[in-house]
Amino acid sequence: MQWKMLIGADWVDAKSKETIDCVNPATEEVFGQVPAGGKEDVAKAAAAAREAFENGWGRTTGTERGRLLRGIAEGIRARKAELAKYETMDAGKPGPESDFAMDTAAQIYDMYAGLAEKLDVRGQQEVEQPNEGLRTTVEYSPVGVVGMITPWNFPIGQVTWKVGAALAAGCTCVVKPSEFTSVTALELGRIALDAGLPPGVLNIVTGTGPEAGEPLVLDPNIDKISFTGSTRTGSRIMEMAARDLKRVGLELGGKSSIIVFDDVNIDHAAEWAAFGVFINQGQVCSATSRLLLHENRADEFLARLKSIAEGITVGDGAMDGVNMGPLINKAQYEKVTGYIETGKKQGATLLTGGGRPKGLNTGYFVEPTIFTDVRPDMTIWNEEIFGPVLSVMTFREEDEALNLANDTPYGLAGAVMSADKERAERVAGKMEAGVVWQNCNQLVVAQAPWGGIKKSGMGRELGEWGLEEFLETRQKTRWLDDSARLGWYF
Repeated sequence: MQWKMLIGADWVDAKSKETIDCVNPATEEVFGQVPAGGKEDVAKAAAAAREAFENGWGRTTGTERGRLLRGIAEGIRARKAELAKYETMDAGKPGPESDFAMDTAAQIYDMYAGLAEKLDVRGQQEVEQPNEGLRTTVEYSPVGVVGMITPWNFPIGQVTWKVGAALAAGCTCVVKPSEFTSVTALELGRIALDAGLPPGVLNIVTGTGPEAGEPLVLDPNIDKISFTGSTRTGSRIMEMAARDLKRVGLELGGKSSIIVFDDVNIDHAAEWAAFGVFINQGQVCSATSRLLLHENRADEFLARLKSIAEGITVGDGAMDGVNMGPLINKAQYEKVTGYIETGKKQGATLLTGGGRPKGLNTGYFVEPTIFTDVRPDMTIWNEEIFGPVLSVMTFREEDEALNLANDTPYGLAGAVMSADKERAERVAGKMEAGVVWQNCNQLVVAQAPWGGIKKSGMGRELGEWGLEEFLETRQKTRWLDDSARLGWYF
C-alpha cells in the first residue's frame, strides 16, 4: 500500500519522491510505503498551518472545536478494526493492545472536546487584589502553530495526546510521526478531514528525524515544539528551539523502579511487576524495569514472577492468544540483546529469558527477561533498555529502597506495592517521579497530568494540564476611575 502526506487539504508525495518502507516487525515483510518528507515539505506544511491559524481556526469557539473533536472520536470508533490492524502491522502490538489503543484515543478526543467547550465558559477570570481602583482579569489564547514529533512505541496514542489537546486549545498542528510507525497517524488525518476539520489545521509530514524533524523544529512558522522520545534527542531539540526561543514540551526517557514490600499478596504484586516491564514489549518510557524487592520474601516472589514471565505467549500480534509481540525493528532488537549480553558479562544472574523464543526464527522477538543479583553500578540497572528486560535488587529497609529508586537522572514514573496503605502513601510521596502508582502499575489516567521531572522532561500531557500546554495566558488590568489621576509626578 502507498500512503501520502497530508498538507493543507491535499494528500501529497514528498518533494523528493522518495519513500520509506513500512515493515511488519513480526514478519520482517514490507507492507507499504510512506513518503520520505524533507525540509521543503515541512515548510509547506508549516505555512499551511500558519494560514489556517491566522485565517480563522485560532478564533473559533471552544464549542465549535469540541464538535469537530467529537467527530474525530466517532471516526476512530467507526474504523476501529481497520486502524487496530494497521497498528499491529506497523508496531507489532498484540491485537488486544491495538484495540485498546483505538478505544483510548477516541475517549481522549471526547475528553478534549469537553475541555474545549469549557474554555468558552471560562472566559475572563477576575483576579482578587487589594487595590479597589483596579480590575485585573486573565484570559487565554492558543499558542499558535505547534510542531509535534511523536515516537514509534504508541503510534496513535502519542499523536492523540498532542493533537487532541492542541486542537482543543485552538492551535494548528504539523505532526511528524516516527518513520517506523506512520500509518495510523496518516489515517487519523483522513478521519479528521472527514469529520470536517478545516484544511491546514492538521498537517502530517512523514520522514526521518534529520530530514523532517529538525527542519520542523527550526521552521519560523512554528511557535512551539511538542516532542516525545529519547532524552538525548530531547536535549538536541531544546538546543535548536532555543535559537529563536520557541516554546518546548518534552516527554523523555525513564529508568523507573517498582518497590515491593514483604506484606504484599505475591500473586497480585508479581503480576503488576511483570505488567510494568513486559507490556508493549517493554518499549514504554515509564516501564518499571528496576524491581526493588524486600529480602524477606524475595525467593517466593521471584519464583512466581519467573512463572508469569515464562507463561507469556510471544508471537505475531495478529495471532490470537499472543501477549507480547516483537520489538520495533532490527536496530532495537540488536540494542536490547546487546544489553542482555552486557548484563551477563557484568555478573548479573539470568533468571529467565535472554534469547529468541523457540520457533520464532523471523521477526524481532526477545523473550521476557529477568536478571537477579544486579548491582547499582551495572549498565542494565542504570540505562534505559526499552525492551522486556527486568533488573532485580533486594533491600532490607524502606529508606534503602527509596535511595536506590531515586538514584537515577530520570524521574518519569515509579510504583510501590504494600498492604500497609500508610507506608505505600509515604513511599509514593518520596519517590522522585512525575507519575507514581500505589498497588498498581502502568495505568494511564487520561484526566490526570502525565510527565516527568529531572531528565525525563518538562511540561505535562493529558487532562486539563495537557490543554494548558497549548494556551497562552494574558493579564488585562483596567484603571476603574477615569477621573482619578495617578499622582506620582504631580
